[in-house]
Amino acid sequence: MPDFFAVQNGLSLVIGLALFAVKAFALVDCVARPAAQFTYIETLPKRSWLIILVLALALHVVDGFSPLGLLSLIGTVAALVYLAQVRGSR
Repeated sequence: MPDFFAVQNGLSLVIGLALFAVKAFALVDCVARPAAQFTYIETLPKRSWLIILVLALALHVVDGFSPLGLLSLIGTVAALVYLAQVRGSR
């Protein structure tokens, strides 16, 4: 019989890495996107998004890649809002 906690820890690690990848993708997209597009779609300036996404990525690492940590959840929401608002408005 498999150890329940080993399965739970493995699943938590996979989800944590996936959320880290989402945050890293949002940060790379923000770096590559021209600053004029942020004013065109009437959202936060590029510099603000960069600060938010760098903090989200750093806090995810500080939180130990835990997908259910408070800091990680806040960063995940910020990255998803960026992706929906900026990347989604092509």
